[in-house]
Amino acid sequence: MSTLEIIILALIQGLTEFLPISSSAHLILPSQILGWADQGLAFDVAVHVGTLLAVMIYFRSEVTNMMFAWGNSLVKKQHNNDSKLAWWILFATIPAGLFGFFGKDFIEEHLRAAAVIAFTTVIFGLLLGFVDIKGKQNKEINDLGFKGAMYIGLAQALALIPGTSRSGITMTMGLMLGLTRNAAARFSFLLSIPAIAMAGSYLTMKLITGTDMVDWQAIYMGIALAFISAYACIHYFLILVDKLGMMPFVIYRLILGAFLFWFIS
Repeated sequence: MSTLEIIILALIQGLTEFLPISSSAHLILPSQILGWADQGLAFDVAVHVGTLLAVMIYFRSEVTNMMFAWGNSLVKKQHNNDSKLAWWILFATIPAGLFGFFGKDFIEEHLRAAAVIAFTTVIFGLLLGFVDIKGKQNKEINDLGFKGAMYIGLAQALALIPGTSRSGITMTMGLMLGLTRNAAARFSFLLSIPAIAMAGSYLTMKLITGTDMVDWQAIYMGIALAFISAYACIHYFLILVDKLGMMPFVIYRLILGAFLFWFIS
């Protein structure tokens, strides 16, 4: 990979991991339009590490509180809002883990097509726009409940279909359940921590057991650029989402989907 490819792909991964616009729809463009080769397992691991560090550091206070509260719930049987949130996130991660484990081969072989990505980019973009307008948006994260968290977890499993957008579909479900835009975004970001960790661990195992050469310059640059872009993305998205809502991202998805349809026609 050239330095330019490393920079562009790491920035794309960092930005699109947390915006509701689909990272797969964007990562397909450089390879399809510019003819770039696949970035390889090592670089995939690097950008996953960068985005994971970004969300954990940004929400370090919430993550620390949840970890201690979760430990107390196990040892002392003491429960509070933080321990409940930790349990919700853990259980809500299970559907995506199961879907990924059993369906990864089918997805890789049949769904990583430009036509599928174009279709899901548009359809789930329209759904996001609909719930952003129609949703009650009167609940905070603590009002979600275990059942609501599991609904969002089931929605996250759908994000394994390329073009859906993990952050987009989880925010969509959050808004459908009545969460405010900010609460839906925050829960989506917290829920991404075990999801990204699982994906990164799977890719790391493939890297260790495989024969790919490791370009350490690409690794370090990928981690740094994905971290910076992801951290900035989380920060500014949470500021802007209350003011602008989801419609700018819906419009962007529709334009992107239309471009993909045009490109493959």
